[in-house]
Amino acid sequence: MAPSSIHIVRVRYDDPTHATALVGLLDVYARDQAGGGEPLGDFARANLVDELAARPFIFSVLAFDCDTPVGLVNAIEGFSTFACRPLVNVHDVVVLPGHRGRGIAARLFAETEAIARERGACKLTLEVLSGNLAARGLYEKLGFDDYRLDPAMGHAQFMQKWLD
Repeated sequence: MAPSSIHIVRVRYDDPTHATALVGLLDVYARDQAGGGEPLGDFARANLVDELAARPFIFSVLAFDCDTPVGLVNAIEGFSTFACRPLVNVHDVVVLPGHRGRGIAARLFAETEAIARERGACKLTLEVLSGNLAARGLYEKLGFDDYRLDPAMGHAQFMQKWLD
């Protein structure tokens, strides 16, 4: 299909079509090697949309090909203490495999950036696995780069600690 069949929407968490699309696309991402290779758990499936809706600092953007959901971005507003302004972390990026290479991710990012600018954000941030070369290439094409302050200190590395 032509790229013109793609439309981008800001998620309304109370819209059942948007809610179903969000959970379905996130499950596709979770099952992918880049998402950990495991389906979303029952708890996440049952509660995710309500939990996102309860947090005004989170927003999501969907891409539809006609009526079929094909892409998703979930983003979380944080705060840059150095800039004393909000920042937006792009937390999840999903484009269905059969729809990749059509510019959908770039359009999702354009809408995400527009929302970030509306919120007064100073920057967008994201994490990407070092082995996900296709995603990294896209992000660099969109203007993202490694986070660094003083080159002598190197670039930032994303770390985690699970809390039970």
